[in-house]
Amino acid sequence: MPAGFIPLSRKEMEEKGLERVDFVYVVGDAYVDHPSFGCAIIARLLEAHGFSVGLICQPDWRDPESIAIYGEPRLGFLVSSGNMDSMVNHYTVSKKHRSKDFYSPGGVMGRRPDYAVIVYCNLIRRTFKKTPIIIGGIEASLRRLGHYDYWSGRVRRSILLDSGADLISYGMGEHSIIEIAEALDSGLQVRDITFIRGTVFKTRDRDALEDALLLPDYNLISQDSPRGRRAYAESFAIQHRNTDPFRSQKLAETYDGSLFVVQNLPSLPLTTREMDDVYALPYMRTWHPSYDAAGGVPALGDIKFSLTSNRGCFGDCNFCALTFHEGRIVQVRSHQSILEEARQFVKEPDFKGNIYDVGGPTAEFRAPSCQKQLKVGTCEHRRCLFPKPCPNLQVDHSDYLRLLREIRAIPGVRKVFVRSGFRFDYLMADPDKSFLKELCQYHVSGQLRVAPEHISDNVLGKMGKPSVSVYNAFRREFEKVNQKLDKKQYLVPYLMSSHPGSTLKDAIALAEYIRELGYMPEQVQDFYPTPGTVSTCMYYTGLDPLTMEKVYVAVNPHEKAMQRALIQYRDPANYDLVKEALLREGREDLIGFGKECLIPPRRVRPGEGRGKGPGPKKAKAPEGREKRREKAKETTRRKAGKALQGPKARKSREEKRR
Repeated sequence: MPAGFIPLSRKEMEEKGLERVDFVYVVGDAYVDHPSFGCAIIARLLEAHGFSVGLICQPDWRDPESIAIYGEPRLGFLVSSGNMDSMVNHYTVSKKHRSKDFYSPGGVMGRRPDYAVIVYCNLIRRTFKKTPIIIGGIEASLRRLGHYDYWSGRVRRSILLDSGADLISYGMGEHSIIEIAEALDSGLQVRDITFIRGTVFKTRDRDALEDALLLPDYNLISQDSPRGRRAYAESFAIQHRNTDPFRSQKLAETYDGSLFVVQNLPSLPLTTREMDDVYALPYMRTWHPSYDAAGGVPALGDIKFSLTSNRGCFGDCNFCALTFHEGRIVQVRSHQSILEEARQFVKEPDFKGNIYDVGGPTAEFRAPSCQKQLKVGTCEHRRCLFPKPCPNLQVDHSDYLRLLREIRAIPGVRKVFVRSGFRFDYLMADPDKSFLKELCQYHVSGQLRVAPEHISDNVLGKMGKPSVSVYNAFRREFEKVNQKLDKKQYLVPYLMSSHPGSTLKDAIALAEYIRELGYMPEQVQDFYPTPGTVSTCMYYTGLDPLTMEKVYVAVNPHEKAMQRALIQYRDPANYDLVKEALLREGREDLIGFGKECLIPPRRVRPGEGRGKGPGPKKAKAPEGREKRREKAKETTRRKAGKALQGPKARKSREEKRR
């Protein structure tokens, strides 16, 4: 067996001196022994507590034997789809198959099934009828109760029922998985494990519902009707308000009035000491050697030399599932733990001196948003940053700034980048701008990626994002700092089309904003309705579950295509869609040759516009693009000149003379 790796086959198990493992862990990802991969964390943590684990990564779901290579485990099966929901891993927002799976050897697609957790569990049950099955990871966590499934277009049951598993370990599972393992090891039957935080169980015993808040029945929320959708929005709102470990209630969802899926209280956040212990486990920090021939696992990439400094996010954007999975309370590692990991990088033979990221869900969050959160939890009806920063928000970049300075000072480290999600609204709330200065001076390489997402305050309100005025203020501050530093650095904004609330009018306003910036986005994210987000609930129900107000939703694929095309209106391939959108909204003023226009009156095709008389006068190109346009014009002149020498051109001139 490769030294130090967790067994990946029966042979490796035997080489480790084991006749039987306590847990068989079935996972949809390839095995990468690195703390950025949930499978590695859970397996290493179980080993640290004295439990043996055998991994089955990407088994052949058509073959029951692939799930039985270790025989029956002593305590149970653990099942996860991997670091991503298997449907998001497989399909684009337009429901087309992706071409590459970054979590498979060589990036090969097709190594896991759709709805992987359900398929793996059903495969296990065909052979091991009564062995406990515990499911976890992002797919199980976000589908733990009745949920809207974008790919089938309906509300599906709790994944606990469809998979036939016994328990869900939801959220970040370090606490719950050890408690589950110890309970099974003590001899408890899995059906009796109903008391552990961060778990979901099923029961027909009404006594188990003591202190539980009943959610609307699944039969109601799954109805494709206005009544059913409203009930689903109400159910989701209750779930969203009960993601905090300190003030939440136990939840119970009913099925046919007699079967209950019960969600226990969320796990308590990890302490700094516990976080340090998790990241100090003996990871090999690379993929299993059996993948070498395929070129390794692409997902490791830059992650191998990146540092996780925090978990949780009090940004609480509506389109993000972090609130449902990691929660709003920020948990951090100590400086000592992070610096020790950075020093390990320097010893790696393939380390080139660059640390690609220091952060987490949001890079600069290094403490809970206010002191009360670790005692009484987050506020139920108030957000920390939206619509404006809370008066109790403690804005402080000093700890993160000190951490970056300490990492930069490590011998052998040349450059430290910051590439995690970056909250410019949090930065603008800080009167001390020294962090922005050092960020631009040391941690940006030409471009800084930020996520304004949109510029229409109507859409931003539905996203849970700050007003565009905050982004504009940040943009001016960023430019001012770089001027002082004599650096030519640019912001690269992430933009999203078709988010609930976004109309064609809003999309046109975004296109005009882009025009004023002189910016052409290379990438645009069309809103993707994934499980566990407020925005997905809006998309399905047409209601904001937090206010129950109606929300406009672009569900027609053609309208969604127009909204996306408007963001990239300069792309000739988008001309027809952009023109249709402008005409539909009565914005003919944006069709023409003036500097305020988005597109010309008609599509200019290759070879047109030369030798056919004078055309309309074109507006002067903005400064900075003049040279590129002159070069393009010269190329066109040369091509036109060659065309005029051909037989068709000579014939045309002769006909004109006659």
